[in-house]
Amino acid sequence: MKKIGIIICGRYQECGGGKCFRSVRERVGGFARYSKDEPVEVVGYSYCGGCPGGNIEDVPEEMKKNGAEVIHLATGLVVGYPPCPRIRHFKEFIEKYYELPVVIGTHPIPLKYFDAHQKLPFWANMNMEDIAGDLMKEDKNIMKDYD
Repeated sequence: MKKIGIIICGRYQECGGGKCFRSVRERVGGFARYSKDEPVEVVGYSYCGGCPGGNIEDVPEEMKKNGAEVIHLATGLVVGYPPCPRIRHFKEFIEKYYELPVVIGTHPIPLKYFDAHQKLPFWANMNMEDIAGDLMKEDKNIMKDYD
């Protein structure tokens, strides 16, 4: 069984996680990397703490104590406007300090957000293809289903 933690953007701290948990079940978006035959358990779900990300120092520790083997930084950090400017820092800190791999992305990017963001220069400026490549290559029909 793969045990994961999910950290969402502070702008969405009230989010109930519906799209994230759905994508765990469907094995799409950031969870496509796990076989549908492999059980996945979410052992922690929290938010970054709001800018500049104060919870990034503590939340992964609790998740690791609960058995987390990998941390997913939620799709909202990628498609919120503007995208989180600290996403690379969060990934690097968690991987180095807590020695946990970090995956950028949870649920697929809703197609309406994908299309809107493709018209703006910031994804290219942030090398978002490099940061969240798996999300950017998702099947457009699946993205549409997450609108």
